[in-house]
Amino acid sequence: MSTLFETTRHIDAPTQPVAEVLFDVVRWPEWTPTIDDVERLDEGPFRVGSRARVRQPKLPRAEWEVTEVVDGRSFTWEATGPGMRTIARHEVVPDGDGSRVTLSIEQTGPMGALAARVWRGLTQRYIELEAASLDSRVTGKPAA
Repeated sequence: MSTLFETTRHIDAPTQPVAEVLFDVVRWPEWTPTIDDVERLDEGPFRVGSRARVRQPKLPRAEWEVTEVVDGRSFTWEATGPGMRTIARHEVVPDGDGSRVTLSIEQTGPMGALAARVWRGLTQRYIELEAASLDSRVTGKPAA
């Protein structure tokens, strides 16, 4: 069983600057209030196998490992815990004169189903706020 949370947003900027901000995970706390801290657990470029420890308000600290990267376009990373796996996808693609960003969180496993129910509202609010904050960071316009 799995539960998917997703949001999509148009950003009035080319994909390259949007992707640069999105892929620079260590700087996320600078632009989104949904992230308190990101600590890379390895060095070098952000690639499959890269790991980071992420602390978010109201959620347990999690260790994420990158499982897929499409350079300049998307990355997926996963965090696991007893009886659950959380998969987060981040994608930016051309959209007319700007970019379309899609962010999603998928909870799987028996404890994942429970976590999805417990944090349903918070999870959806966080990914929507992250998309709005990314827009603001890239365009300089207030998050809306």
